[in-house]
Amino acid sequence: MPILRINATRQGLALHRRARPVTAALPHALVGDGPIIVMIHGYKYRPGCPVHCPHRSIFAMDPARGADAWPRHLGFGLGNADEGLAIGFGWDARSPFLHHVYERARAAGWQLAGLLSEIHARAPHRPIHLMTHSMGSEVAFEAIQHVAPGTVHRMVSLTGASFRQTALQAMESPAGRMVELINVTSRENDLFDWLFEWLVRAPKPGDRAMGQGLTARNIVTVQLDNARHLEALAALGSQIAPPRRRVCHWSGYTRPGVLRFYAHALRRPEAMPLHLMAPTPPAPRWSRILARIHRPALLPEPIKGAT
Repeated sequence: MPILRINATRQGLALHRRARPVTAALPHALVGDGPIIVMIHGYKYRPGCPVHCPHRSIFAMDPARGADAWPRHLGFGLGNADEGLAIGFGWDARSPFLHHVYERARAAGWQLAGLLSEIHARAPHRPIHLMTHSMGSEVAFEAIQHVAPGTVHRMVSLTGASFRQTALQAMESPAGRMVELINVTSRENDLFDWLFEWLVRAPKPGDRAMGQGLTARNIVTVQLDNARHLEALAALGSQIAPPRRRVCHWSGYTRPGVLRFYAHALRRPEAMPLHLMAPTPPAPRWSRILARIHRPALLPEPIKGAT
């Protein structure tokens, strides 16, 4: 069983489109070795919705559903004995009001904490990692604060929609101090960070989105449109294509090569130490757009013999 699909619902955790309880599926799913990678989507998805179900798109095992589906790129469904278990964690992230989704994310985080605790109790020898996109980071940070230390090993947040104070509070909790966080960002996401800050009240006045950078012993901020960061990742064996867009919220998993980087970072953490991923601080907000606006025009070459 390379993937287990679980949803947070108003009635509690439920298997996606299955009548069995989650606890009945875990014994079989947790047989074997290899990492357990919990994938958490962000805003706009709703499990079971024909158009917006994450299990039919980014969590799909069938590559025909989309080249950017996560499980295959993370090494699942390839028939390897030690490939481990992927868990697609769905929650209702659709609403015209972003602050409503923000509140639901925290509620889903409580349910995720229960799931992670149950998995860790049943298979303490298997590392558990989290991979989130957008507001899925809120779900993960809430969960981390309610599990025992050592439950979660690494977390990869793709253009996370969380405030810096929220992230640091979670990473300073007893369990969070034992988690390594790879905060993946890009100046392509600046518009979405700004909108998040405008539409959701920060827990601390004046706080900024985590995409502006986080600093801590167990956190690294990797900027995907920073040439030096891409060079550092290439030296570690992860070749990632350069950016093509000025504004994009999905480049954290659509850029060629980037999902393979996450697979390496989660499956071989000893070969991908945090301190080698990002040799420079992230660039300031709007620097990508402003660089295009203020780029000087090319001057014509002088005419030979002119003074």
